[in-house]
Amino acid sequence: MGGPGSIFNGPHGGFFKFAAFATAIFVLLMLFKPGTNVIRWVRSSIEIRHQEKQIRQYKEEIGRMEHRIRMLTSDRDTLEEFAREEFHFAEPGDDVYIIEP
Repeated sequence: MGGPGSIFNGPHGGFFKFAAFATAIFVLLMLFKPGTNVIRWVRSSIEIRHQEKQIRQYKEEIGRMEHRIRMLTSDRDTLEEFAREEFHFAEPGDDVYIIEP
């Protein structure tokens, strides 16, 4: 038996050369053909990872907001502090100083 290159030099060498060439062309077409290429798959994978990261961030933000809503609806002191900070509310007799940058 010959080495690994002997398949191309044997009696059917022309067919195997053609098959190897056709396979190489097919692989190249699959890699770079518009619409079904590997580059598109990679970009899609990157986009999916980016969107999954955004989903995690939004879920964390929703959790923080839900916690704050629970605090504002259940704790009067937290609600008063929120009203004072966000809407500049004050109780009668309070001195209010607003410092804007």
